[in-house]
Amino acid sequence: MSSQNVGQAVLVQLTVRLPPSHSLNRNRTSERCRRNLLMKHLSRMTPVTQGILLMILAMMFLTTMDSVIKYLSGAYHELQLVWIRYAGQTVIAVAFVAWKSPRAFKSRNLGMQVLRSLFLFFATVCFFIGLGNIGLAAATSILQSSPILVAVAAYFFLGESLGWRKLAGVLAGLIGVFVIIRPGTDVFNPYALFPAFAAAGFAGYTVVTRLLSKREDIWTSFFYTAALGGIVASVLVPFFWTPPSLADAGLMIIVAMLGATGQFLIIRSLFLAEASIVAPFGYVSILFAAVAGMIVFNEYPDHWTYSGAAVIVLSGLYIWHRESRRSKRSG
Repeated sequence: MSSQNVGQAVLVQLTVRLPPSHSLNRNRTSERCRRNLLMKHLSRMTPVTQGILLMILAMMFLTTMDSVIKYLSGAYHELQLVWIRYAGQTVIAVAFVAWKSPRAFKSRNLGMQVLRSLFLFFATVCFFIGLGNIGLAAATSILQSSPILVAVAAYFFLGESLGWRKLAGVLAGLIGVFVIIRPGTDVFNPYALFPAFAAAGFAGYTVVTRLLSKREDIWTSFFYTAALGGIVASVLVPFFWTPPSLADAGLMIIVAMLGATGQFLIIRSLFLAEASIVAPFGYVSILFAAVAGMIVFNEYPDHWTYSGAAVIVLSGLYIWHRESRRSKRSG
């Protein structure tokens, strides 16, 4: 029996067995009660707990987006997918800034905003290239070395300290990256370098963000990150555009929605709890990526990838712990 016939049969059965109106009313009342109970439980959570849950949920949405992008990368150029990604982010950025702070549309440090946006655009393009050519878990793990690179960049450009303990954490994290990439071996894939380039781009983006943090409103930086990247992508995408099929166009819309939702959840998370508390939970993206890779792409990371990812996560958490302690002492 075809799916259409099955649907018709189910529809007939539902029509014949349609419950009386009072049963439907009871069901609606029961559904409202369950919804109210859920909201009551959520309201009892502390803002920190809510922030952590939203960060984890954001990583799930963004990892799902990466999975869809990886699926589409076999048929479409990376810049077309980057444009789709920025489209969703730009929509939510404009909406948020118009709502929260319309004055934030004007920047007093346009040059720095352009540099910051170019770092992020470069990182996004590199990550999407790597995503289409290596395993999802491996690409995500390498990208998560970005906080480790930030510690080095902050020493040279922000004048932050780099003691031997933090330096040891940095070196350990870089070793974790090399364990996953394994240059000079038979299993080395040159495309594995692109997530590493992306991590460096994200590190540059983070450093410039810190430089701007005392000069610009957070909403100004948020808007220009999306808008400038969207402009660059819009200029380039006509040269690489492939008309999508109807099904793929639907997936591209899903990519934009997932990216925008993930960005929204991260922002909301940072409103509810301090960045130093919620940031480490970004590492759950590696777990989500490993699961998605196995389920969707039949990718099973080898023990080297797992080992390298573990080293990167532990190194990042150690550096975060050192920075948190230093911030509390200085505060």
